[in-house]
Amino acid sequence: QVQLVESGGGLVQAGGSLRLSCAASGRTFSRYAMGWFRQVPGKQRELVASISGIGSTNYADSVKGRFTISKDNAKNTMYLQMNSLKPEDTAVYYCAARDGTFAYSDYESYNYWGQGTQVTVSS
Repeated sequence: QVQLVESGGGLVQAGGSLRLSCAASGRTFSRYAMGWFRQVPGKQRELVASISGIGSTNYADSVKGRFTISKDNAKNTMYLQMNSLKPEDTAVYYCAARDGTFAYSDYESYNYWGQGTQVTVSS
């Protein structure tokens, strides 16, 4: 059974940093696409960053230059380093993985999801 478990969320002041982790179990995701999505109440879940099975990365325009996605295949863990955080980054952040190597930007393409972790950025 595949499980994705996020950690690292919390409350931080604007301009601060957080690092989210997503530990995967039940399958090795080294060759599969993974991503980070976020959602605020009343809005659709949106892609923050994705990483393909071959390591290609993609970012939402709103986080380019501030966030970095990475994977440690030996640990079967994905990370999201978030710097220069802004109040508009406040959301529940979800880790996702899919049965394929290509990293799509739509959340419907992902098969597996974590439970989410809250990130709150105060002004």
